[in-house]
Amino acid sequence: MTKDLIIKNIAALKSHFIINYGIKTKVEHFTEKLFYTLFDANAPLDQSINELEKSFKEIAKIACKKPEGICEGIWEQFLERLPLVLENLNKDAAYILENDPASNSIEEVYLGYPGFYAIAIYRLSHELYLLDMLLFSRLMSEYAHKITGTDIHAGATIASPFFIDHATGIVIGETSVIEKHVKLYQGVTLGALSVSKDMKNSKRHPTVEKNVCIYANATILGGETTIGKDSIIGGNTWITKSIPAKSIVTNTTITEVKIKELK
Repeated sequence: MTKDLIIKNIAALKSHFIINYGIKTKVEHFTEKLFYTLFDANAPLDQSINELEKSFKEIAKIACKKPEGICEGIWEQFLERLPLVLENLNKDAAYILENDPASNSIEEVYLGYPGFYAIAIYRLSHELYLLDMLLFSRLMSEYAHKITGTDIHAGATIASPFFIDHATGIVIGETSVIEKHVKLYQGVTLGALSVSKDMKNSKRHPTVEKNVCIYANATILGGETTIGKDSIIGGNTWITKSIPAKSIVTNTTITEVKIKELK
């Protein structure tokens, strides 16, 4: 097969695509610029906000499926929500500092905690999700996923303050609901019991009530599953039914220790 024929075949197979791959790079740049604007003390706010607006509208032209005037107007709605988002993120950071004995300063939380970064991008992308900018919000959350190893769907509902420690491997599904003062450790999954397209508009993921701590690699599944307030979920547990308030759930697998005999 000749090169020209190969190119022709590839072009034919791509003919139904309307993908502009450059949007990924634009969203990643926007996300980093937004984080810098909100958290760097030296960020020139007027200039940065103007640059963000320009970048946002460039992305909206590609990502927004509404009439052009409506798409551009979404920036103003998003901008209005930023002070409240920042207020909640400051609460999240303070909660992490308060609860992690390894944290030495609030600056360390903002600069060095992947869990905080994942929460921050979630809260920002969630506002875009609520504004029906679904592709934009998804690309933001996937950028945070790539950077931190934490996969939080922009549609999840997560109250503040919220604490993620270590971050890597956490999955929080679209219809998850997490109330205040919840702590998650690495590898936790809040997922669906089963997956099919006709479940799109149903609650597929768990609810976690106030003051719950979920330790590493716990898996909690199902839209009807609720973890009651003030509960502790031990590591490596598998939960598909609701847990009452003030429960302690542990994995009962026994670990046997033997002393090796030297020969």
